[in-house]
Amino acid sequence: MPSTDTAVPRRQQQRDGGGGGWLARCRGVFGNESPAFYVLLMWVVVLTAVVFSDGSDPTSSRASSAVRAPAASKQNSFFPSSSSPPPPLLVNSPADSQEPAKMSTEQTFIAIKPDGVQRGLVGPIISRFENRGYKLVALKLVTPGEEHLQKHYEDLKDKPFFPGLIKYMSSGPIAAMVWEGRDAVKTGRVLLGATNPLASAPGTIRGDFAIDVGRNVCHGSDSVENAKKEIALWFKPEELNSYKAAAFDWVYEKA
Repeated sequence: MPSTDTAVPRRQQQRDGGGGGWLARCRGVFGNESPAFYVLLMWVVVLTAVVFSDGSDPTSSRASSAVRAPAASKQNSFFPSSSSPPPPLLVNSPADSQEPAKMSTEQTFIAIKPDGVQRGLVGPIISRFENRGYKLVALKLVTPGEEHLQKHYEDLKDKPFFPGLIKYMSSGPIAAMVWEGRDAVKTGRVLLGATNPLASAPGTIRGDFAIDVGRNVCHGSDSVENAKKEIALWFKPEELNSYKAAAFDWVYEKA
């Protein structure tokens, strides 16, 4: 049995926290070689590191905030906060929102003159209008008299070349046609080319098939009003066909 004087100092050391502190107490409870002692020691170290990393150490707090700041800034650049203004709405430009023009159906009178018929150009000229997308509503091969031709060229009767023009136009058959479609009069003139073949661009009918102005292959109405007059002169109303071409919906987006 231990003596009283030995036990009293030991209890005094335990009450005052002596004898190596909490580490010594744990060693006394678990023993120096106990695995539980080292597990407890490991958890103490981990908890201490967590406490200091959460801001217990001012130096550690400043360092961690400095490291985290770029990441937060990068995140904000991709994901704006709710207080940031919304991005502007994309609005189509007038050119993008412009709808196709509504259908403005016209009819134009096209005549392949005697030189074009004699040279076998009826088929190629018809193909130009068909390939462009226009619809043929009337076609006939005729040899008109001088009176008919004088009425057709009435606006040129005071020109010095008028007699020669009438003689030339009555020298053989003429392929008279009526074509229908959007802006048929204006575009028909573009397909024909300039009156003087030498001034016609390559790719136009006169630019490809004619050289001399007196043999310029074809005639085309120069206005919507004149087209109506010429069609009425060359065709009876019942000779004009009204139908929907099979390719209509492939030529026009909107009627």
